[in-house]
Amino acid sequence: MYVRTQVPLAPLTTLGIGGNAAILAELTESSDFPDAVGLARREGVRPLVLGGGSNILVADVGCGVPVVRMATQGAEFEHSEDGETVTVTVQAGHALQDLVEQTVDGGLTGMETLIGIPGTVGATPVQNVGAYGQEVADTLVRVTAWDWATGSEVTLSAEDCRLAHRTSIFKHSTRWTLLTVTFRLRRSNLSTPITYGMVAKVLDVPKGTPVPLSDAAAAVLVVRRSKGMVLDPGDADNRNVGSVFLSPVVNDQQAEKLRAEQAPVNDFPDGLTRVSASWLIKATGFALGQPVAPGIRMSTKHFTLVADGQATASAFAEAARTVADTVQETTGIQLTPEPDLFGDEPAYLRLKQKALGSAAL
Repeated sequence: MYVRTQVPLAPLTTLGIGGNAAILAELTESSDFPDAVGLARREGVRPLVLGGGSNILVADVGCGVPVVRMATQGAEFEHSEDGETVTVTVQAGHALQDLVEQTVDGGLTGMETLIGIPGTVGATPVQNVGAYGQEVADTLVRVTAWDWATGSEVTLSAEDCRLAHRTSIFKHSTRWTLLTVTFRLRRSNLSTPITYGMVAKVLDVPKGTPVPLSDAAAAVLVVRRSKGMVLDPGDADNRNVGSVFLSPVVNDQQAEKLRAEQAPVNDFPDGLTRVSASWLIKATGFALGQPVAPGIRMSTKHFTLVADGQATASAFAEAARTVADTVQETTGIQLTPEPDLFGDEPAYLRLKQKALGSAAL
């Protein structure tokens, strides 16, 4: 474990915003985790855990508690006796993109539409990460985690994790640090049925059609790139957290009205119907590339917020609040922010808590 002090956190995030970590411990070997536990005990506080930094907003004042950067690597595949399924146990710091590519190349279906999502595997149960018809809840079997409340390593089943739309028992909590994640995937050369219109259009197939795994993954990447949602250091819209807002739930009457307006309304695995937040943002009059707060603007490709120059967490919070309030006033639909505030929470961000949710990961 490599420990440093006063480490800038902004370069370790996709948004590129925020102050320093008073202490940052980088963990590359799972066997070194007891050292991280010892560090936290000496400091007398539970640490915050950083993976790929793709869904967080680091406070301008930084983080006073220790930060553990999870960089453990490795995936172990175990084949079922009948050969129909494969169970894969993955270290928390393993890149999600690498895992998805491995499953596609290996003829395993269940994660192919998650391609292009930045971050680590350990973050996926926290958010119940999902995109274009698949989510972690579809394939998760169990996780191992360190429980800071009991001071012991625990194994939690998928049911124990209480996965829901972009949330779980781990969201907004510092109680657990995820160590490994286990998925069960099905052997197939075909994807799960393509349910999203934009992906089906790229593939030129009707919605509900399975396609070869590599074709599904390639089509998803085309869609994500068109929205500036694949990290590319040369892209002016690269500094983002992906989706700033969750797709909001709509009732039957709202869904009918929105579908009549050609809004992307979809039924989700939890039985609820949701509309695209980016469509709502566009419908309320925001323009691509439009400045929203100092250093924060709309992407030039997609209706999500991106950072420029010396942007601050305070400005990002202000921009998120402006967008959410405008959508609420115009459509009556409330947007819920997806990224978490990471680090110490000064008063000016506390005032914007409505827009940015909990301060704890």
